[in-house]
Amino acid sequence: MKLEFYKYQGAGNDFIMIDNRSGFFEHDNQALIESLCHRRFGVGADGLILLENAIGYDFRMVYYNSDGREASMCGNGGRCIVAFARQLGIISTSTVFIASDGPHEANVDDLGLVDLKMIDVERIESLVDGYFLNTGVPHLVHFVDDLHTIDVELEGRQLRWDARFQPAGTNVNFVKIEGDHLTVFTYERGVEAETLACGTGITASALSAAFKAGKISGEYKITAKGGDLTVCFQQDSGRYTNIWLKGPALLVYDGFVTI
Repeated sequence: MKLEFYKYQGAGNDFIMIDNRSGFFEHDNQALIESLCHRRFGVGADGLILLENAIGYDFRMVYYNSDGREASMCGNGGRCIVAFARQLGIISTSTVFIASDGPHEANVDDLGLVDLKMIDVERIESLVDGYFLNTGVPHLVHFVDDLHTIDVELEGRQLRWDARFQPAGTNVNFVKIEGDHLTVFTYERGVEAETLACGTGITASALSAAFKAGKISGEYKITAKGGDLTVCFQQDSGRYTNIWLKGPALLVYDGFVTI
């Protein structure tokens, strides 16, 4: 059969989008999802996202990493599915949708800029080598003076499988702080490689920088290898709320693939 798909990217984080409101796409077909995400033998993407019906919400987001396994929240994927929902005519400029980590609000404009509200973060744990927190998925944030001395693939893989974070493992972010500007390189579990951007990782990096600096509210501009994003937040008694991830989410192309 021929499968219609749409390819979106947010700051270089790319996703295969499928309109699954009819329920034709099987959730447990790991081999198919992995093959579609393969960059040489498939469409190629960091992940695959199904848009489905959800009672009480505009739609449901079901996210898979490129290894074909269903995963928890993806920030850039969340922004991309909002743009996709607008393209399909499901929403106009605002939405509330449901993902694996709970409901999310979002806004989108005509230029493809999407503001996504992330889940609240209850706790940031200080470690010897950084900060550990969950922004929908677990992240280790490691601050460095010089990103160019970091082998993201090698060091990221080692930390991703560190015994402290097992059995689930963790995503790993290497971050340089320059005032209210951050540069973030991320190694993503499930992709098992460095990605050009990671929305939940960029959010984790901004909140960790705020925690480190003692900020209770504010905004960080973040540069990833694939583009620029912004994170806004508030903090009260150690709990981070009203967290927004902002940036572009754009259609790259659409087409059909035979499966």
